[in-house]
Amino acid sequence: MKKGFSFAALIFLVAFIFSNFSLKAQEIEASGYEFLKKAVAQISAENITRMIKSLQDFKTRNLLSEQKSDTFGSGAARRWLIKEFQKISGLEVVQDSYFLPAQGQRIVRDTELHNIVAIKKGKAARERIIIVNAHYDTIAVSRDGRFHYDDVNTEAPGANDDASGVAALLEMARIIAPLETEATIHFIAFSGEEQGLVGSTLYARKMKEQGRKVEAVLTMDMIGNIKAGNGYIDSTRIRVFSDDPSDSPSRELARYVRRVAEQVVPSFEVSLIFRADRFGRGGDHTPFVQEGFAGIRFTEARENYSIQHTTQDTIENLSVNYVMDVTRVVLASVLSLACAPEAPAVASERGAPLLGRGRGYDAELRWNWEGDREKIAGFKVYVRDTKAPFWERCYFAGRGDSFLLENVSIDDLTFGVSALGVNGLESLVSTYRMPPRRRAEYNFREIK
Repeated sequence: MKKGFSFAALIFLVAFIFSNFSLKAQEIEASGYEFLKKAVAQISAENITRMIKSLQDFKTRNLLSEQKSDTFGSGAARRWLIKEFQKISGLEVVQDSYFLPAQGQRIVRDTELHNIVAIKKGKAARERIIIVNAHYDTIAVSRDGRFHYDDVNTEAPGANDDASGVAALLEMARIIAPLETEATIHFIAFSGEEQGLVGSTLYARKMKEQGRKVEAVLTMDMIGNIKAGNGYIDSTRIRVFSDDPSDSPSRELARYVRRVAEQVVPSFEVSLIFRADRFGRGGDHTPFVQEGFAGIRFTEARENYSIQHTTQDTIENLSVNYVMDVTRVVLASVLSLACAPEAPAVASERGAPLLGRGRGYDAELRWNWEGDREKIAGFKVYVRDTKAPFWERCYFAGRGDSFLLENVSIDDLTFGVSALGVNGLESLVSTYRMPPRRRAEYNFREIK
């Protein structure tokens, strides 16, 4: 008589297959992190130093400063930037230009504004854009210690604010440009940041009006200072600001950066700050967030307010090694996003989350993903308490489009799903978000 296959043995077999898939997925992820480590190892201190010095040597890059000189002012800096991007094979370099009539208290006369955009085309069939940016304009207080926006001759070297970010931007473009990516990357040096985020506001509005698919915006602004005005030194972490709420796309982008950095640059801490920006301050990520895109800001752990926006903001007062560490974090994050699969869609076309109560008491997750399933190792399901800042549990869900967590309440936890590519790189986590309840409207007549 044939021996039967026991239920216990079946359970063991399923567990064995699942555990082996998990192990295989971990091995795949490890290969992705090795790819990122090789990329960040190419960052050059010599390149970053040269670029910061070159930008500083233009004396000022004030939006309203000299446009025709080859050695002084915004125009000279702009032309230098274009040439630097054009040296990098594989980039399409364009000027995103605007005429600005005099307006408000900061744009005190008619001027032109030129954002410099270097585009690295991706191979994905559907448009996917990742924007990484810094601003090349500067400003400094006048001799009386106050801002005078019509004073364009006071030197504003802006080595930290924000030549440090622009140098990182150029170095990342050099390293990433030869690589094959799924997503298209826009490396952007914005202008007019000091006049109120003008260049980034116009570009974000354009992306929104054109219906472009911008997945993530990463802004680097002041990433070189390690010593605060009070003498406190902090050279081992970078602050990353992201807007509320806890399940917002911007907040999820920040979590993504932290996870990547922990694996690729473990000696350097990514300190997530759960607010849009510093109190009373703003950055070029903000206009994109206001247009509905995911955006975050990278800023040094300690600022020196006595140097910011002064003639003392020079390369002698920043740390090139610190700029390199920040560049490693941002480069690894951008490259991972650009080479990873597109994130799954976890809401219906009407915006309803694809999250249900299986059998009434289970968490039944569904998602849509329209890419080539042979290019993904599988999907990952994330779970955390609604009060928890970071994901607490992760499950591998194979290549299907659903996952069931038995005896788990969908009301008490937050859920998300990502796609893991066969190249070991993971998409952003798509979070199941409860849409706001619409206000009810009734026909009525008050009785008095």
